[in-house]
Amino acid sequence: MKLPILKLRKDQERRILAGHLWIYSNEIDTRETPLKEFSPGQQVAIHTQRNKWVAHAYINPRSLISARVISRHPTETLDEELLTKRISNALALRERLFDNRCYRLVYGESDLLPGLVVDRFGDYLSMQITTAGMDAVQAQIIGVLEKLLEPAGILLRNDTPVRELEGLNQHVSVAMGEIPERVRLEENGVAFETSISEGQKSGWFYDQAGNRERMQRYIREGDSVLDICTYAGAWGVTAALAGADEAHCVDASQSALEQTRSNAELNKVQERLETQQGDVFDVLRKMAAEGRRFDMVILDPPAFIKRRKDQKQGEQAYLRLNSLGLEVLKNDGILITSSCSFHMEQSKLQNVVRQAAVQQNTQLRLLEFGQQRQDHPVHPAIPETAYLKTLFFHKS
Repeated sequence: MKLPILKLRKDQERRILAGHLWIYSNEIDTRETPLKEFSPGQQVAIHTQRNKWVAHAYINPRSLISARVISRHPTETLDEELLTKRISNALALRERLFDNRCYRLVYGESDLLPGLVVDRFGDYLSMQITTAGMDAVQAQIIGVLEKLLEPAGILLRNDTPVRELEGLNQHVSVAMGEIPERVRLEENGVAFETSISEGQKSGWFYDQAGNRERMQRYIREGDSVLDICTYAGAWGVTAALAGADEAHCVDASQSALEQTRSNAELNKVQERLETQQGDVFDVLRKMAAEGRRFDMVILDPPAFIKRRKDQKQGEQAYLRLNSLGLEVLKNDGILITSSCSFHMEQSKLQNVVRQAAVQQNTQLRLLEFGQQRQDHPVHPAIPETAYLKTLFFHKS
């Protein structure tokens, strides 16, 4: 299959040859190959300024990331054969890692399928496409998933705002089969139910599953645990099952707290779990003023820094949150604090927590670092695929 050529400016192939998959608009020789000549999602052959073939990619002239590499093998293009190969490889890795069928099956660039995310919930799949190139082969992707997994249902969670940057509309729809109101999943031996049609992201945050497993070793019988930004209660319910006498779960969303209570009942720990709706900063300030204290505080907020220009404001938000979290944490307690903001590097998060400890006039010891679970593998040439940082501290 002969593809139209997209030519790079001088020396702009170096990042691609080093393994990165993104080509920015300012790296393209637009005099030789004007972007207006290409349509969103079209496949192209990437050439150097000296007309040497580099890779196959798909293009979107409307996007800052104008092209995303699909393969550096001359015979491979984005078709059913390549999709089958890549998704099969992703599946084989997850089956090696996990005994159950609950995990992120495809993680975009890290699985060499940029613009595609697929989460598995047993017999059901939640699929999200964020680029025009992947959107162009949506039908083939669904066909490959049906052939490999024989799912009972596939839901398209194409409701993320990033699609608008690619000129794509937002929607949630059933691609095949039927999707129940709640799907069942298992994580670290704990049973949960969630909504994949109405829940956040694809319905669950599998990326924190490994850190929730680590958390259990720090729980003592009779501990009190505060779970901030609980979503569907994954941290709090797990803590209660691990032996905590009280798990207090806070979230701004009433529907999330309803799921939390339902999951507590599912695991028969409802008598040890409380929920509270409200702005987490307001709730923490009120708890601090009332003198409430916990043996463990878990801070797992949404991304406070979505763009680099939000850096200063976002770091201040992390500082306020961690300072308040430390204020309601008992001495000899455990602080588990996270950031899913790519722009919030681990060293910066650690420094923010240090500043929070100074504000609270307390001492901390860093016990361990956590990152996203192995079903969110990191592409070694694409730092953007490593985003989650979770730090475990002891307060003394």
